[in-house]
Amino acid sequence: VQLAESGGGMVQPGGSLRLSCVASLRTRGNYCIGWFRQGPGKEREGVAVVDADGSPSYADSVKGRFTISRDNDKNTLYLQMNALTPEDTAMYYCAADLSAPPGTCAWYSEHYRGTGGALGAWGQGTLVVVYS
Repeated sequence: VQLAESGGGMVQPGGSLRLSCVASLRTRGNYCIGWFRQGPGKEREGVAVVDADGSPSYADSVKGRFTISRDNDKNTLYLQMNALTPEDTAMYYCAADLSAPPGTCAWYSEHYRGTGGALGAWGQGTLVVVYS
């Protein structure tokens, strides 16, 4: 499985970016796929994940600001990020757990801190910098 992220950049607080992740597998399937990030000096954390039925889940820190979506025809996952703050500065990764049972993906956005789970597929990351 190959995942390739793009769309990162530098933006001022309050700005927006849209990240894309092109997957070598169908973005609609019985597995978890989503966005993760690791900021300077911080643990890697889940940001937004899509379950097998398409239901999204979000970390509390991004609820109401970020939206995860997918284009199944293009095998592409997106992350629309609005109202960005300096705390959102991080390397953003697309990752998938191909063995997760349906209905379990929310664990990644709510609890993942760099260990646990079975995220066997990762992209190379795309850098987001929010500067004042």
